Amino acid sequence: MNQPHRSRSLPIALSLLLLGAAAAMGADGAAATPRAVVPMAAAPYEYLGWGNPQTPTDVMAATGTKTFTLAFILSDGGCNPKWDGSRALTGGSDVSAIKAIRAKGGDVVVSVGGWSGAKLGEKCGSASALAGAYQKVIDAYRLKALDVDIENTEFTNATVRKRVIDALKIVKAKNPGIITYVTMGTTPNGPDSNGKDLIKKGAAAGLDNDGWVVMPFDFGGHAGTMGQATVSALEGLKAAVKNSYGYGDADAYRHIGVSSMNGKTDDAGETVTLTDFRTILGYAQQHHIARFAFWSVNRDRRCGSGSDGDSCSGVSQDPYAYTKIVAKYVG
Repeated sequence: MNQPHRSRSLPIALSLLLLGAAAAMGADGAAATPRAVVPMAAAPYEYLGWGNPQTPTDVMAATGTKTFTLAFILSDGGCNPKWDGSRALTGGSDVSAIKAIRAKGGDVVVSVGGWSGAKLGEKCGSASALAGAYQKVIDAYRLKALDVDIENTEFTNATVRKRVIDALKIVKAKNPGIITYVTMGTTPNGPDSNGKDLIKKGAAAGLDNDGWVVMPFDFGGHAGTMGQATVSALEGLKAAVKNSYGYGDADAYRHIGVSSMNGKTDDAGETVTLTDFRTILGYAQQHHIARFAFWSVNRDRRCGSGSDGDSCSGVSQDPYAYTKIVAKYVG
């Protein structure tokens, strides 16, 4: 598995955010100026350090999408955040990409974690230290939304799961109005025991998390289509969130989300089709879920000669066909 993110085995409706830009100057050196609020519920992942990434503003022009989830922030070996664990938060190509997206009227969610690499949740020894690392990322880009993609050894360690929850609660307190997502793997029937524990820990801590998000793929075999399996996983997630938080049905749906994978997944024989994405879109629109994302824009094109699954979907498709479906979702 050479993809850095989407594998379980390897691995409210938010139509509009009500926050403007922060009043302080960001760490990227750009003076904070008011920006138009853009829909954030639909935010496909793009990994600018991997998979022959497309220029985000070109994707915006071709698809109408306004928001990207940019991946991944990792540990530099200690409790310090860097892109891929190596690129500084400021002064590089990542900052330039974010500025370009915003200049075209868009915005970004930044994702911390993923499957591979050193995780801040493990390298930071306390919730306060981890919250401090998250805060550096928030301050660098004046973020309105942060995604914690908890996978692999972060996800399976109960101590780290609790640390992530407590850190996010600190982040919520220090950044009123910030949107937080927690993204994790799932079974076709909903979160596994680790996922359910994570949600229960969130509820017990009083974490007002905006979106508990599952990645419904890499199932290792299942009956029916991937669209049906995704709906089943989301219904299981909704039940877990409802039971843990005591929400009614409508509020439970508004606190869940999906991050799918386009085309062929990491499991041989498993394919998420465009029809499956339309099924997911219909479900999202019916229930006004918090988030519709997928891994990844990098892969949203057919494969050419010599291509691999890091930079193409493995299915016959027009460029950006999956992104165009996700862009229709407004919360």
